[in-house]
Amino acid sequence: MLLEIHPRNPDERKLKMVNECLKDGGVIIYPTDTVYSFGCDINSNKAIERVARLRGVKVEKANFSIVCSDLSHITEYSKPVDNHIFKLMKRLLPGPYTFILEANRNLPRIFSEKKKTIGIRVPDNPIALSIVATLGNPIIATSVHDDNEIIEYTTDAFEIHEKFEKLVDIVIDGGPVGFEVSTVLNCVNGQIELVRLGKGPVDFL
Repeated sequence: MLLEIHPRNPDERKLKMVNECLKDGGVIIYPTDTVYSFGCDINSNKAIERVARLRGVKVEKANFSIVCSDLSHITEYSKPVDNHIFKLMKRLLPGPYTFILEANRNLPRIFSEKKKTIGIRVPDNPIALSIVATLGNPIIATSVHDDNEIIEYTTDAFEIHEKFEKLVDIVIDGGPVGFEVSTVLNCVNGQIELVRLGKGPVDFL
């Protein structure tokens, strides 16, 4: 299903449809403030396994991030961070950054059994944030890649739907997005290390 949702004022009825899909173990493609992303409920192991197959990776080796709705949501799934890191997160989020933090025991075992860290995002996108806020817990975030050798990320939801309509349950058309991925910052052990330079500037490093 291709579901059009207004990028700035998401319709509550349509959000409910998305959340019912996620609660039933569905897989969606949704817009963020960077690129379109595969998503599913963090508590659905079967859905996470579906996303891993779509990305062509084994679950235990997948570096999926999770989307939280705000900073208080983040602390539910990560161990306490140093004050200077929290201040940086507060300044940069919502925004195009992925923070790698030390995971706590609240993460589902499919995530935390072998991995001690988790990538966390709070994207500056009303659709993504509204989905998580109404669902009540994070969703998976992993970029939708394109097969094109020149264009790595498709920015158009209609084209994405043509490719994945039989592989996912809902493709959300939230309008065109960019083609730059998030900037990834490793903040484990109190340090801030640039892992990947993406859309977000890093003049604070």
